[in-house]
Amino acid sequence: MEPVAGAILMPFLLGSAAYGSYLTSTYGATANYWAGGINVVSWIAQFVGHGVFEGRAPALLDNLVQALFLAPFFVWFEILFSLGYRPDLKKRLDKAVEEDVRKFHDKKEK
Repeated sequence: MEPVAGAILMPFLLGSAAYGSYLTSTYGATANYWAGGINVVSWIAQFVGHGVFEGRAPALLDNLVQALFLAPFFVWFEILFSLGYRPDLKKRLDKAVEEDVRKFHDKKEK
């Protein structure tokens, strides 16, 4: 991961872990049931969203590691880019993504 982006993310991850531990110690299994339910609803929403708006399966079906570990970093970078973080990097990534999308559509048309 890009070191500055990782350093900015670290307090959020540590705070989330601490808050999750607090919720579990305070509310016991109820907190875990809520967390599990929210995860299930989120995964369903992801499948529906990908199917309806993109017309293809989410990355989860291609690569589980990528879906579970790299996708959250993708979202983090999208947040940082929207705040003006490293515009040169965003420009390069946008160009690469456009090229991959074009290749996907060309392959799909065949």
